[in-house]
Amino acid sequence: MSYEKSCGAIVFRKYHGNTELLLIKHTIGGHWSFPKGHVEAGETEEETALREIMEETSVEVELCPGFREMVTYSPKRDVQKDVIYFLGRAKNFDYVPQESEIAQIKWVEINLAHAFLTYDNDKQLVNKAKPLIRDLF
Repeated sequence: MSYEKSCGAIVFRKYHGNTELLLIKHTIGGHWSFPKGHVEAGETEEETALREIMEETSVEVELCPGFREMVTYSPKRDVQKDVIYFLGRAKNFDYVPQESEIAQIKWVEINLAHAFLTYDNDKQLVNKAKPLIRDLF
């Protein structure tokens, strides 16, 4: 079995009194999730998350302390993948999709995120992040 590791973040912003999450739709597979990507040699998990968010969305993020969640799944036969998610506050709100990987990007009100997210693991991450996000505002 081979092993892969990616890092990303649940990116949020406060906009017109609402808390919104940054969701991406992947070109391959068409699923809605959070920005993330593979760890490169010499990078910390946090550096990977920040780089991947910037590459995929052009959104700069400040990671919030106290949130680090791991999701493990098998994307294909004989492959185990761990994804480390952080919580990140967006520093800018305008996004530009990475054409090679991202079909669409949306800011979605946090209570509507479940309707967009494809996987239950991601929906559970939102549930875990909500109280922390609430405490930050």
